Amino acid sequence: MILSRIILGLLAIAPMTGYDLKRHFESTVGHFWSADKAQIYRTLARLVADGHAEVETVAGSGAPDRQEHRITAAGRTVLAEWLASEPERHVERDPFLARVFFGAELDDDALRTLFTRRRAAVRERLAQFERLRAGTSAPDRAARLRLATLDHGIAELRAELAWLDVVGKEVA
Repeated sequence: MILSRIILGLLAIAPMTGYDLKRHFESTVGHFWSADKAQIYRTLARLVADGHAEVETVAGSGAPDRQEHRITAAGRTVLAEWLASEPERHVERDPFLARVFFGAELDDDALRTLFTRRRAAVRERLAQFERLRAGTSAPDRAARLRLATLDHGIAELRAELAWLDVVGKEVA
């Protein structure tokens, strides 16, 4: 259900093809929600079937025709209801934390390597987010709210780096 609401939110910003949506999942909403191509297209079909989105074939000049999706009035209503509803807790599935939980099975070198690799991955993602943030402005409320999600991701990554430093010293 959340994926369909995220797609409706993206369609509320602008009409998009499935390809456009996939690009947004890779470049914007991907830091807090992931979806593969098959999930996106399946969800788009369901949104159209439910009357929450409509699709229009746009003739391509020198390229294949595009299937552009737009949010409908019913879709805007569903999106608004979801946005105003009580925030649900989403249980995260994190393979790294599962490894930490069972990390006593590793020797000291393997445990240090686990933390070193994670620290490098987090630093890389933080640098990517900070580059995105440096080149982004928020001229209006909608842009500021979208930017706030990036700021949240940056804060989480910084907190994880601090946590990795503390735990890494305690256990290895």
